[in-house]
Amino acid sequence: MQTFLMPAHVQCEQARLARDARFDGLFYTAVRSTGIYCRPVCPAPPPKPENVSYYPSAAAASAAGYRPCLRCRPELSPDDANLLQDQTLHQALALLNEGILQEQPATALADAMGLSARQLQRLFVARLGATPAQLHTTRRLLLAKQLLTETALPVTQIALAAGFNSLRRFNSAFLEGCGMPPSALRKQHSAVAGGEPVLRLAYRPPLDFSLMLGFLRRRSLPGIECIDDDSYQRVVVANGVASLIRVTADPKRPELRLQLGTTDPRAIPAIVAKVRRVFDLDADLRTVHASLAQEPLLARGLVERPGLRIPGGWDGFEVAARAVLGQQVSVAAATTLARRLVDRFGEHLAGMPEGLDRQFPAPATLVEAPLESIGLPRTRAATLRAIARACAEDRLDFSRAQTLESFVQKATALPGIGPWTAHYMALRAMGLPDAFPAGDLVLQQVLGEGQRLSERETERRSQLWRPWRAYAVLHLWHLAVPTEKKNPKTATEASA
Repeated sequence: MQTFLMPAHVQCEQARLARDARFDGLFYTAVRSTGIYCRPVCPAPPPKPENVSYYPSAAAASAAGYRPCLRCRPELSPDDANLLQDQTLHQALALLNEGILQEQPATALADAMGLSARQLQRLFVARLGATPAQLHTTRRLLLAKQLLTETALPVTQIALAAGFNSLRRFNSAFLEGCGMPPSALRKQHSAVAGGEPVLRLAYRPPLDFSLMLGFLRRRSLPGIECIDDDSYQRVVVANGVASLIRVTADPKRPELRLQLGTTDPRAIPAIVAKVRRVFDLDADLRTVHASLAQEPLLARGLVERPGLRIPGGWDGFEVAARAVLGQQVSVAAATTLARRLVDRFGEHLAGMPEGLDRQFPAPATLVEAPLESIGLPRTRAATLRAIARACAEDRLDFSRAQTLESFVQKATALPGIGPWTAHYMALRAMGLPDAFPAGDLVLQQVLGEGQRLSERETERRSQLWRPWRAYAVLHLWHLAVPTEKKNPKTATEASA
């Protein structure tokens, strides 16, 4: 039986007619009279209701024989973060996003999930309307379509970026999935300027980009990131090639602009995925807010900061290291320690501009490093070395293809890592929306409205907000800002 993960038919119809951007990526409209499928925000005149069908994914529409619209461009749609609520599906999609089918057969995903290939296929078809292989292929083709439309990259490089090692296979798959050869689409966009590629990254509004930049700027890694009032810049090393990326907001559309430096085209999907996670671009705040608004205190925060999202981290080990550096100290002190760590143990990248010419030290580099030399107390230095060793030995990873409970269990088994640090890492490094450090002093103080709650009571209060408690954490921290300025000692837990 099909129980598609998508809005009800009447909601789809209303959202399509209103071109409601809040539903972008939550469903796709297939038009029988034209053979194309569209986003809810498509600017074309809306077709008659009797001529449309709704699908939960682009892959489902493609599997039904429809091709992507050239006007609204389904490749721009954000993913559906609501899929995180189905744990099995979430884990499988995370493995897909991490490229498990890029070099392995279709059965590899089922094996990794501990399911039979038939069981997994039934789950995907019932919930998303397409098999894992169809979903994987559609995503590759839509990325290629975006690169053909928005960049001047050679078709051979675009094929590599989309995961095709054979140009002939790429041309054939693109023709089958998009209804035209890559060369025909490229001719329609031949006026695209050369130089560094700039990609459009859509999201469902609202997004408070300035608020996000402010959070990230206070916690930026010197030598690796440069964040001002309008942009996020970072040095990225992919397949041995260092380049700069720059992210800015589009002033007219609910989109960010990602400027890619000169990089290995095969790294483009991973870079795009990381930018989307750092800025939480796949969040469905309509659903999140409906859950959080049950709490009057949070309802106030939703009114004051409707575009607040989870600020992610570029790399899991970076976030973990920063979390340890921030234990028991202010944000400014943690930043100073981070600068010393990068200067002392990070690799210098030749040819990069000053101030953006360092690479964060790899876990293996810090396993035996004299971390006390940067001013770390002995116990925290030992904790950071323990995390580095666990990451280097693959005993700790930050893949989203694991449950919050599993990650917290592995992280807290390490010396010096308690539940707060583990949940903070899950929140920022992995973007897990239900991460909730119940022992956080600021959360306890704000929820108690001046009287600190116990950890047990804080945890109990949070149950109504599941599975979106991480968003509650961010709102409560922001509600505490005036108090923190008066009494910085109460904010030590949020300093990482």
